[in-house]
Amino acid sequence: MSTEARPAGLPAQATDPSSGARWTTELRREDDALDTLAEEWDALVARCRTATFFQAADWQRSWWRHYGTPGGLRVVLVRRDGLLVGAGAFRRRGGPLGGLTGLGDGLVDFTDVLLDDDCADRAAAEFAAALPLTRPWHTLDLREVRPEAAVQRVFEHWHGRRRRFADSLCQYLPAVPMEQLLKRVPGKTAQRSRVKLRKIAEAGVEVRSTPVAEVPAALESLLRLHFQQWQERGVTPEHRSERFARHLAESTTGLVASGRAAVHQFRLDGELVAANLLLLCPSFGGLYLYGAHPTLRERLDIAGLLFGAALDETVGAGIPVLSLLRGQEPYKQRWRPYQLPNQRLLFGPAGPAPAATARAAGVRGRQTAVHLLRSRFPRLKEALLARRRS
Repeated sequence: MSTEARPAGLPAQATDPSSGARWTTELRREDDALDTLAEEWDALVARCRTATFFQAADWQRSWWRHYGTPGGLRVVLVRRDGLLVGAGAFRRRGGPLGGLTGLGDGLVDFTDVLLDDDCADRAAAEFAAALPLTRPWHTLDLREVRPEAAVQRVFEHWHGRRRRFADSLCQYLPAVPMEQLLKRVPGKTAQRSRVKLRKIAEAGVEVRSTPVAEVPAALESLLRLHFQQWQERGVTPEHRSERFARHLAESTTGLVASGRAAVHQFRLDGELVAANLLLLCPSFGGLYLYGAHPTLRERLDIAGLLFGAALDETVGAGIPVLSLLRGQEPYKQRWRPYQLPNQRLLFGPAGPAPAATARAAGVRGRQTAVHLLRSRFPRLKEALLARRRS
């Protein structure tokens, strides 16, 4: 193993005496690195039980293509006898101190790297040694890391400075038939939900899972409905951008083709009234983005309509958990989900690391300020969370 940063294409090698396996690590910097690695990248995704849809090649390649800065990509690779067993993509931040962070910014709910389940611990050690953090001003700042994420192993093997903070709160439900799920909630709430669901069934809403060829058009309609739905309360500015629309269409088309996503369309009296994007991985499905016509709320329970289709898809795929992703919006709370916070991991080099120390202090300061605001102005908490996920 080597802690030195290496030029692109120049691997470091080590031999495992116990097995005779040859381990190599490599740092790739080319802007098209994710494109050239796509096939073996997704093969590794299939061998990494903690991988989510945001680590799939289609999502990462698309995000870099539409949001990346030329020359800013850093891809760490670990191979065992030539087979890719560890991989992670990062981007270089601007500013005088630079540093690295994950791909996705605020558009992803989960950040992670990939480690082969058959040799995850050794691959994590090799990955940690290959991280290009050798100068006092180097840092790697990863947001939205699940507690069981593969990069947690890398964090444990990191010999430099490291800090862990709480990040966004995510919510989860068991993926079981609706009637079984309603047993989780109080009797009156369950009864009201049954009445709303019966009204949806009686209305004759047609639910259709979108074929791959129609995904771009369906997402265009989803975004249009999303804007209409939230126009009076404000929409996340990036969701209005052309690059987000292109990224969403490009990445989702690939994810639907590989079975990692589903786009549902809802028609009432022949008119498209709602659309929903559900992301899928073996361990859970995630409700990512939806749009509904504002007048639909007057007739039907939108949350019940969209949630019911997502639950049916997840159960049908044999996936055990449905994630409501980040945020604590009121419509999620009626299902009594269990909550699990993501984490923020901060890596710094060994020895004096002023940049890592300053960044850690900044994170603590912001968290303290947010905690004070939320405790003094409880309504602000709901508004911030709703705005973040809208």
